[in-house]
Amino acid sequence: MHTTSDINVVETRALPSPSELLAELPKSEQQSAFVTEARHDIRRLIFTDDKRFLLIVGPCSIHDVEAGRDYGRRLAALSKEVADRIMIVMRVYFEKPRTTVGWKGLVMDPHLDGTHDIAFGLRTGRAFLRDILDLGLPTATEFLDPITPQYVADLVCWGAIGARTTESQTHRQMASGLSMPLGFKNGTDGGLQTAINAIKAASQPQTFLGINLKGAASAIVTRGNPNCHVVLRGGASGPNYSAPHIAQTEAVLAKANLPRSILVDCSHDNSCKQPERQPDVMRALLAQITAGNGSIMGAMLESNLGPGSQTFPEARERLRYGVSITDGCIDWPTTEALIRETYASLAPRFGQ
Repeated sequence: MHTTSDINVVETRALPSPSELLAELPKSEQQSAFVTEARHDIRRLIFTDDKRFLLIVGPCSIHDVEAGRDYGRRLAALSKEVADRIMIVMRVYFEKPRTTVGWKGLVMDPHLDGTHDIAFGLRTGRAFLRDILDLGLPTATEFLDPITPQYVADLVCWGAIGARTTESQTHRQMASGLSMPLGFKNGTDGGLQTAINAIKAASQPQTFLGINLKGAASAIVTRGNPNCHVVLRGGASGPNYSAPHIAQTEAVLAKANLPRSILVDCSHDNSCKQPERQPDVMRALLAQITAGNGSIMGAMLESNLGPGSQTFPEARERLRYGVSITDGCIDWPTTEALIRETYASLAPRFGQ
């Protein structure tokens, strides 16, 4: 009989079930309470008149967990200083979408050597999330593979669906079952309608193929996620954070009967893929807020210990500590100064 399936499959590696990994690396009562409280606070910032500013900040991707912990300790200390005006949530991104090929993130290739030890990557990612929560920092990540959430989503306070996957039915269905507030980015072309459609789809009950906590193939039935919002990240047509762009987004949201709640990604096409321009984008947002805009509720920054990015693949021992191997980032001194500047700029919003 002719072989008609798995012709191009070289190997199938068994993974621990989600329930096995959750039992091996359980969340503590304190972590559970913290995630619940952080999600509640983020919902308030997105959908109510809470005046605090939501700032999603951190490395483009985590590839060195020790450098990530170092960054987290610095961010946690600063977060406490500005907490009355800014809610800081750390980017803890483990999965990276690639336009063609490239390193796909800590979960998929934790050893940075192409061995794709996914079981170790899942363990490493889950352990790192627990470490960041223990610092008193809420966590944010992008959900790329529809199976990964079963392993880590209970430790995530805010989630994102990226520009490449916002149009994907699979990701909209997955988002409908996620338990945290979640942002859909506009498409890579810069268009808003894709994100609007995604928010509407994710808010509705869905049934789709997935796995349960025991790892068995299952029909997943959801009630819909009512806590989704739009993220502006620019596109092929250019940046989309200016006052006219924000006004256009407000109008589109209103027409769709969605809350006028906008988070702006200061990186990617909004910074023309030049990380050093992110502070300029942030200052433009703050100027709009100072002028009375009430729909810009937060921003996202790609930031690391060191500036820019470094070439990868590269031997691990040659990699520079705290420098991104994916998108370029602003360094820690620039990040700290910008957060303090943002804090000062928000004073009028609080009557101070």
